[in-house]
Amino acid sequence: MASIESNHLLLTAAAACEDKKAEDIRILALDPAESGLTDYFLICNGTNERQNVAITDEVELRLKREFGVYPNSVEGRRQGEWILMDYVDFIVHVFSAEKRAFYGLERLRKSATTINVAELNAELKAHISTTRAKTSKKVATSKPTAKKSTIARKPSVARKSVSANTVSKTVRSTKNPGAKSAAKKAPAKAHLKNPKKKRVSTK
Repeated sequence: MASIESNHLLLTAAAACEDKKAEDIRILALDPAESGLTDYFLICNGTNERQNVAITDEVELRLKREFGVYPNSVEGRRQGEWILMDYVDFIVHVFSAEKRAFYGLERLRKSATTINVAELNAELKAHISTTRAKTSKKVATSKPTAKKSTIARKPSVARKSVSANTVSKTVRSTKNPGAKSAAKKAPAKAHLKNPKKKRVSTK
C-alpha cells in the first residue's frame, strides 16, 4: 500500500510531465498480487526523443528540489525512445509515441486500474484529513491529564518555598554564630571597665 508521501511524489511527477507538454498521461495502480516491486506506473509520451529527455529531467529536478528524493535508477536516457525512472513506490515511463504503441504497457497490465490525477489528489486529501482528525483527538484526550498533573504539583511548590525560607534563616544564623554570644558578653565587659570606688577615710 502506497503511503501519503509516495502519492504526493507521484502527483508532483505527473505535474512535471504536464508542464513539459507530455501527452496522454496515465497513472496505473498495479495489483499487489501481480506486482510486488512497485505500486504505480506513471506513463506518458513525448513527440520526440529530445522532449522525452526534457520530461524526465523535469521530473527528477522537481522531486529533488521539493522533497530531496532521487531515483534509484534511470534507464534509456541516452536513446530517449523509452526512459524508465525507478522511484521504488512508483515507476515513470516516458515513451515515444511509436514505442508506447509497440510495447503497450496498458495492455500487459490488465489487472491494473487506471487513475487520473484528480482521483489521486482527492485520495491524498482524504488521507491528510483523516490523519489530522486522529492527531486532534489525541491532543484533546491528553489535555485533562496535563491539568491534573499541574494541580497536584502546586502544594509541593508551596512546601518548597516554605522550606527555602527556613533554610535561608538557618544559613544566616550559621553564618554569624558569635553574634548572640557577643551580645550576651557585652554587659559583662562594660561592668568590668567600671572600677570600684575607693573608700575615703575621714581620719
